[in-house]
Amino acid sequence: MLKVLLSGCNGRMGRVISELASASDDITIVAGIDISKKESFTYPVYENIFDYDGPADVLVDFSNPSALTQIIDYCLDKKIPVVLATTGYSKEQVELIEQASSRIPVFRSSNMSVGICLITELARQAASLLGPDFNIEITEKHHNKKLDAPSGTAASIADAIAEVLPYRAEFVYGRHSASKRREVNEIGIHSLRGGTIVGDHEILFAGNDELIEIRHTALSRSIFANGAVKAAKFIAEQKPGLYNMRDLVNSIINPAQ
Repeated sequence: MLKVLLSGCNGRMGRVISELASASDDITIVAGIDISKKESFTYPVYENIFDYDGPADVLVDFSNPSALTQIIDYCLDKKIPVVLATTGYSKEQVELIEQASSRIPVFRSSNMSVGICLITELARQAASLLGPDFNIEITEKHHNKKLDAPSGTAASIADAIAEVLPYRAEFVYGRHSASKRREVNEIGIHSLRGGTIVGDHEILFAGNDELIEIRHTALSRSIFANGAVKAAKFIAEQKPGLYNMRDLVNSIINPAQ
């Protein structure tokens, strides 16, 4: 039975993961961490992570970037792996994550969906093949309560595409700030917010007389919860290092490696 410490347990994703774990026979949440100490499930909830001194095999975080330092300190102190599913980290926080990964296993992903991992790889392959002959635009849609824009997933997709292009890509966030012709090396990134949209990401490759679109639409948060649980099971068995969804998917495709 995998023992999970859940940070952000009273948030939207925290509640979905809790429901998933309660119906599972191979994973249990031993405690929750949240600024709200409301106990919605059977496990205890703490406002300060260091108030919990019980057993845990892995920590899963779906909270806020402001909680990162405390989470990393706790995991380093207890020597337990961590799954970071929060987005919106600063450059300094990313460096902190990388430093921690030299001492403990760290799984970090801006999106816990296996489907998102797949379309990111498809977009990478398309960009490598199509090169400068196609303009690239990324559009993401989320609910009206999402804080960061663009989404961490859109940023990750853009980074993956930029890695394989034969030129240095320039990310352009919207086009309202400058009235000028589009440059060849631009990757447009656009954010839409409204209603209860769980998540929608589309990559457009626009060439002469043809369009290629790659799209993923999340219809329920359960897909992210399932991915987070898979990530927790995966990272609990790894050596110190920095891991992501590509590593998880590769472990599923090639379990012997």
